[in-house]
Amino acid sequence: MIVVTIIALLATITAPSFLRSRKRTQATRILEDLRLIDHAIDQYAVETNKIAGMRPTFTDLKPYLKANTHLYNTGRDLFNRKYGPFAVDSPPVVPTRTFDWLSDVADSTFWSPYY
Repeated sequence: MIVVTIIALLATITAPSFLRSRKRTQATRILEDLRLIDHAIDQYAVETNKIAGMRPTFTDLKPYLKANTHLYNTGRDLFNRKYGPFAVDSPPVVPTRTFDWLSDVADSTFWSPYY
């Protein structure tokens, strides 16, 4: 009975830490997706001679992303929220609802310059 109580106590202590860690990992993954999209926009603009302000679609950017990844297949983040709109010479931004959901583990400085 004492062993079960100790295990329950340890689980109670570690569960919030695990959940926070999971959310931080999700935020990091979304930040990496934003970086990949930013690089794809830059490559697209250079290869197609597009000027600042031009708005490519996600279909335009797909050739510059790694195939068969979640980002490549859906164009959405881990929470199924759409990235975009995109513009040449402007960094993509984190979806507002995603930022709100992860704001307890990733503030606006974490997302810079994608916020």
